[in-house]
Amino acid sequence: MSIDAPILVTGAAGRVGGVGRDVVEILRSRDLPVRALVHREDERADVLRAMGAEVVLGDLTRAGDVARALAGCRRMYFGMSVSAPYLEATVTAAAVARQRVDLEVFVNISQMTVSQMSLTAMTDSPQHRQHWLAEQVLNWSGLPVVHVRPTVFLQNFFFSDWAAESISRNATIRLPFGTGRTSPIDARDVAEVVAAVLANPSAHIGKVYELTGPRSQDMNSIAAEYSDALRRTVTYVDVPLDQWRDQELRSRNLPDHVFEHLLTMARLHADNCYDRLTRDVETITGRPATSVRAFVANHPEVFGLARNEGIPRIQSELADAIPSRSQGADAGEDPPGGLQGVPPPGVSRGGG
Repeated sequence: MSIDAPILVTGAAGRVGGVGRDVVEILRSRDLPVRALVHREDERADVLRAMGAEVVLGDLTRAGDVARALAGCRRMYFGMSVSAPYLEATVTAAAVARQRVDLEVFVNISQMTVSQMSLTAMTDSPQHRQHWLAEQVLNWSGLPVVHVRPTVFLQNFFFSDWAAESISRNATIRLPFGTGRTSPIDARDVAEVVAAVLANPSAHIGKVYELTGPRSQDMNSIAAEYSDALRRTVTYVDVPLDQWRDQELRSRNLPDHVFEHLLTMARLHADNCYDRLTRDVETITGRPATSVRAFVANHPEVFGLARNEGIPRIQSELADAIPSRSQGADAGEDPPGGLQGVPPPGVSRGGG
């Protein structure tokens, strides 16, 4: 298999909570040629160019744009944000990829909830249903597909922005997860797996990788990991689902598609559907998945105020420190949600 042709990475621009940018960074660190698809020309595209990537503009729902981006590439990573046109974009990418007789691998990022779904067992999340359908289409396509199914991301608002807010305010994490167990994963670990498959795809074709953190535990145990990382006592407060929906989730002014997805994820957590544990990260990368404690300790740009026990600081200082690490919305990239965790339409805080 050739490594002189560029590897196409979609959703390559963005900020907190995605995979595409990290995939570009990892591949370029291995001196592999990369073509990064972005939705608009801005400073994030410049960052990708500084890594040594070729940057192309395009919309994943437009076949002509995808065809231009894929021209000359033999390997492709497909991913985009939690957004209404997800299935349209997947089918468009598959249709274009089928025209490339020399395509070596199509790495598709999905969600681990798909493993619990079937024709007669769906969730209430339109995003989950689109991921399930997207996998069906890709399997029918005859493409050399590899599905990567992460569980909920540590970059998800549940565990990052919104947790940091409540910890800063009163040293609590307030979620409606009850006694449900969960094993959130760092998006960087997902990117490492994707990059490993793209770098050497032959042994992975046709496989499904389900990715979790290193342990599955209830929210009290997760709060203890935050406590260790932040060097202060953090407690979990179990909020009734309806109260959390009406007082917390609705206040974020989320697009309906994202609102329903996050609400469904909360329900599934309370029903213990996120009690998942695999060793696929370690199998592929050769190291254990990142723990909650390590993630919190390694992200002062998110948890700086929480670490300082809520001592007020100028909010812009923290905002300026947030690195550009995410994949995208709007058929290819993901504008930042800001410190209050209020994303614009299409924002992705990944996994599920």
